[in-house]
Amino acid sequence: MYKDTIDKKRLPLHVAVIMDGNGRWAKKQGNQRIFGHRNGINAVRETAEAAAELGIAFLTLYAFSTENWQRPGKEVDALMSLLMSSLHDELPTLMKNNIRLMTIGNIDALSDNVKRRLESVKNRTADNTRLKLILALNYGGRWEIVHAVQSIQKDMSSGRLQQLATEEIFSGYMATGGIPDPELLIRTGGEFRISNFLLWQLAYTELHFTATLWPDFRKEDFYKAIVDFQQRERRFGKTGEQTEEYEPSQNQ
Repeated sequence: MYKDTIDKKRLPLHVAVIMDGNGRWAKKQGNQRIFGHRNGINAVRETAEAAAELGIAFLTLYAFSTENWQRPGKEVDALMSLLMSSLHDELPTLMKNNIRLMTIGNIDALSDNVKRRLESVKNRTADNTRLKLILALNYGGRWEIVHAVQSIQKDMSSGRLQQLATEEIFSGYMATGGIPDPELLIRTGGEFRISNFLLWQLAYTELHFTATLWPDFRKEDFYKAIVDFQQRERRFGKTGEQTEEYEPSQNQ
């Protein structure tokens, strides 16, 4: 059992996940892609519960990218319908596990029904403190960077920002402003790319790739990724001799 070998003193503060493989999983079952997306909800539940049980503070899930709008209209509509129903059905689980729901991405571009449901669940869970579950919806790393630059330009023109942007200032303009950078990224499905996800934030993130398709991903798979993370030497540009023992508060 991987869970038994995890060092609770060296947990990543923030874990991000690219949930890949729903379509291929469904095809293996002889079903349409949406069947895989529906079964992926079980993996979301298990991953969130595993993170909360371990004591991880932030979990970000790449739920819908800015590029996903290019998929067939029926699949996009089905995904939005699934999001709506999942938010309703999973609220008791969020409350039971003391999990707060947050979002990043261009939420304004989503339908009014989706936005209302998101706001309702976010408001209901706002006081939960065990884990912050962040859904990246209508999100893309390039969109986020361009949006941050535009916001900085606007604030400089208005006089609200009166100095050149530093890394710290720029980070504050990102969708993840105030959220620590992920220390671990997990990608399921056997692909080896980051797919326009958290391009700014992943500068020093440890990457864990697994061939497991997302609907098959369970707590033990999450624990295995944590164990893999804890076996890495994180140097942040320094030599191994310079690197001090890892502390959970390090985010850069």
